[in-house]
Amino acid sequence: MVDHDTIDPENMHKSIFDFPDHIIQALDIGKKITLHNDYEKIQNIVVAGMGGSAIGGDLVKLLTKNELNIPLVISRNYKLPNWVNENTLVICSSYSGNTEETLSCFNDALIRGGKTVGISTGGELTKQLIENNLDVITIPSGLQPRAALALSFVPMLSLLNKIGFISSNFIQELNSSVDLLKVFRDKYCDQSDQNPSYATAQKIYKTVPIIYGENEYTGIIAVRWKGQLSENAKMLAFCNDLPEMNHNEIVGWENNKTLMEKTSIIWFSDVEDHPRIVSRQTATKDIIGKTTSIHEKISLEGDTQFNRLLHLVHYGDWVSYWCAILHQTDPTPVTKIDQLKKILSKIS
Repeated sequence: MVDHDTIDPENMHKSIFDFPDHIIQALDIGKKITLHNDYEKIQNIVVAGMGGSAIGGDLVKLLTKNELNIPLVISRNYKLPNWVNENTLVICSSYSGNTEETLSCFNDALIRGGKTVGISTGGELTKQLIENNLDVITIPSGLQPRAALALSFVPMLSLLNKIGFISSNFIQELNSSVDLLKVFRDKYCDQSDQNPSYATAQKIYKTVPIIYGENEYTGIIAVRWKGQLSENAKMLAFCNDLPEMNHNEIVGWENNKTLMEKTSIIWFSDVEDHPRIVSRQTATKDIIGKTTSIHEKISLEGDTQFNRLLHLVHYGDWVSYWCAILHQTDPTPVTKIDQLKKILSKIS
């Protein structure tokens, strides 16, 4: 048994454990949002962000897909889509407030006349929002951005509710999810063979995980898992979704068999998956199954789709944490990202 208290001096364990508490905290922030600008003529929405902040936008898009009646696009780049104009709500989300791509999008939004709102702990983004008399939602600092997911996506939901794009039903859904997550986190937080997230980590931590979900549904959570395995466990991981991978990637599971033996496949399954996706997943596993011996099917509890999606996020965070511990790797530092930022800061 590895001593995770020694390996995890900055207590990523607590940051993951506190996810349901962060949701409650973020709901309180959402209640206090006061908007000073006019958003009546909004026809589309862009969330500009990177990393954990962009995933917050992805979650909002996913959780509102059955209610939101205008397009919502996530922009992970230096420029906004060319169609952004005065009828676009631009949500600039940067935990630090200093993400250069998001700051670039903020300036692009100013030029295009987009109605801009920021979500941040401070930094240059908050400074520029205030200077331009734009609305800003301030969230608590002190976390790694990837550990502040709830503080990103919950205020976004509250913002869309304040403007009138979604109902307040998400509040009840989130409270229900909190109750569910609090029950399961007590199981997932223990380094024990009775903990399914630890058991999953034991199976995959010496492999390159390939995660498959359903397009525009659990496929979005697969992106979160990939990012968490990369940042927390310092492991390469990849993801794709069905049915798209059936039209290209499935053929790639043929050559380089010695490499494939080092992979694992994680299959997301949910009771609301499209019936054809269920059939495709079964058939795909039959076709490529022998290329790797490790297949992990993840299907989690929850009374609603909303609950299960957040449960899947939380489970993946724990899997990435336990993979880090099994590698005896501190899950908090992201040294290579810091190195890259230093290099880029010297290039004008």
